[in-house]
Amino acid sequence: MKTKGPTYPAARVVAPIVAEQLLEHLEALRRRGLDELAPQPVLGQIEALIDAAFWASLRKEEGHDPKISLAFLPPDGAGHSMVFHKPLPLSPEPLARLAPAVERAGIHLGVWPDGAKLRVWGTTRSVPNLTFVLEVVEPGVLVLKYRRGDELDKFGTIAVLRGDRIEVVDETAVSLPDCPQLLSTLLGFGVPLPAAGPTDVLIQLAVSMRAHGRGGSLLVVPAGRDAWRDSALQPIPYRVTPFADLAELLRADEAERARPAWREALRRSVDAVAGLTAVDGATVVNERHEVLAFGVKLVRKRGSERVERVTVTAPVLGNAPEVVDPSRLGGTRHLSAAQFVHDQRDALALVASQDGRFTVFAWSPCEDMVHAHRVETLLM
Repeated sequence: MKTKGPTYPAARVVAPIVAEQLLEHLEALRRRGLDELAPQPVLGQIEALIDAAFWASLRKEEGHDPKISLAFLPPDGAGHSMVFHKPLPLSPEPLARLAPAVERAGIHLGVWPDGAKLRVWGTTRSVPNLTFVLEVVEPGVLVLKYRRGDELDKFGTIAVLRGDRIEVVDETAVSLPDCPQLLSTLLGFGVPLPAAGPTDVLIQLAVSMRAHGRGGSLLVVPAGRDAWRDSALQPIPYRVTPFADLAELLRADEAERARPAWREALRRSVDAVAGLTAVDGATVVNERHEVLAFGVKLVRKRGSERVERVTVTAPVLGNAPEVVDPSRLGGTRHLSAAQFVHDQRDALALVASQDGRFTVFAWSPCEDMVHAHRVETLLM
């Protein structure tokens, strides 16, 4: 008897891409000497996971849209797990019913074969490297990712499915001219990094900015220089004595960083800085992650020309660079960030939109213009 296939067409299209990328990352991590890696799903299992998650995403539970995360691994391969006495079917209805209990960040529903079928065996907060994870973020929107083999508290994104639209991450985008270190880190899946290094903190700030949903701008400027003030409307309403909470945490030694209390302190500090970006105007930090000001109104630097062209790219397969007028990027927040980077070429601007879009602005000497990197796909 022929096995029934997925009824969500994108599942069959994207499953081979997921399987191939997981295999490539498996080989890369093994070359780095990592051997405690999660088992990988086969093609049909990937299709089944995507299909069940998609249809579950369209069901409401007591008026709420389900938000769930499925992790493919056995019960004995997870940490901090709660195992159900009787596994549940991997199907839309039970997934939607479970959603209210597991919608908090960091909780995964464990999925593993039981005979010929996949079943939900329980919940877990800890998964090994290379675990395939599928997250339902809103109706019809799924994020396919895996646990990275580095020190980042971030999963590597493989693809994002938005209904019938498939966005596959283009890992070769790291070879773009003048690719900023932030984007290189997000895309450099095989690159080991120190725990919570400077770029890691920028990524956590970006994730937290996107999460608060109010939109915001974060400007990263050189330490020990005040040239950025030439692009700020005076007086600056919320200029502060350099607030070094994040910087002090990053000076901790390796033993201190290994403690859960340090990780929690870092998370709180990141969220506090990201919260400042919700105030109207931009938040300014230096390269040491000291907060210099927030609520900053940006203006064109005296004697500078108006920014008229911006190169826009997204690290998604099939995306082609496009040169556009900066007014096409969004509202005042995006235009101000583009002008700021045009005038302060050694600075970086991170801009979150209320609709979830996220753009990193950096000056590109190769292109001799501002480059806008649309990276929301990597932050989901």
